[in-house]
Amino acid sequence: MDADVERDAADVHDDRPTAPADPLDGAPDTTPAADRATTGIMALSLPYQVVLAVALAVAGVFACVHLAMVFLHVAPSNTLTKRHGQAVDDWVYPEFEQNWKLFAPNPLQQNISVEVRAELAADDALRTTDWIDLTAQDAEAIRHNPMPSHTQQNELRRAVDFYLNAHSDDDRPHGSRGRLSEEYMRRIAMLRLDALPALAGPDGRPVAGDVRRVQLRVVTRAVEAPRWSTEKTDTAPSYRDLPWWPVTAADLPAGADLLAGADRSRADADRSRADADRSRTDADRSRTDADRSRTEASR
Repeated sequence: MDADVERDAADVHDDRPTAPADPLDGAPDTTPAADRATTGIMALSLPYQVVLAVALAVAGVFACVHLAMVFLHVAPSNTLTKRHGQAVDDWVYPEFEQNWKLFAPNPLQQNISVEVRAELAADDALRTTDWIDLTAQDAEAIRHNPMPSHTQQNELRRAVDFYLNAHSDDDRPHGSRGRLSEEYMRRIAMLRLDALPALAGPDGRPVAGDVRRVQLRVVTRAVEAPRWSTEKTDTAPSYRDLPWWPVTAADLPAGADLLAGADRSRADADRSRADADRSRTDADRSRTDADRSRTEASR
């Protein structure tokens, strides 16, 4: 009986009229092309299209020139870099400076450290400290530190690279960059010396104020070959002593504040002198007017 009921229900459903097919289904799109092009650059008016096209062209040319300049900067020495090296450096420095080389045939196989010593004024005499290994201090701060600072990792290395690239082999600076690198090295040395508790004076104050001169040196040691290698490597250190540099007020850790205070004092003194000159001028004018009045009265 249930089967008969289901069969009758199916017959009832089959007798229902079906919906007519949509006559537009499968018909070709007859919308004009001008109406379909309403997005993208074609939706803009002609002046805006021209401006956008020019901007894209300029951006494309700039990107191509920039990539070419960076490629020449990091590529090995070649005819183009020898002829146009100054133009490439002017483009790259300082905003786009690159610290890597393309196709480097000899990876760095040396450990380079920076050491400093200072000449101190103490007890009406001068004494020179021992060499202090600044790189070892940074390595100790980095070791077992999951998030070492950028200063600890790169400050000394970049400072040495800056100095060596801006000086000749006999430590003669190449223009203003050479002199700037010397100031940078001095100020790093003074910051490090000021932070050393071992160099604090008897009263516990930092020793930076008593430093007369500082000297830095670069120590280079070749990386020892692995034990399984038959290569013989000379690991004896080589030294490059930089000149002794006198310490100025600007090199002190608080040098910027001292210089700013000195500038303000000079400005106040100049202003006071100007006011005094103006007062003397007014007094001279008053005396001249008084003399003129007495002369007219005597007539």
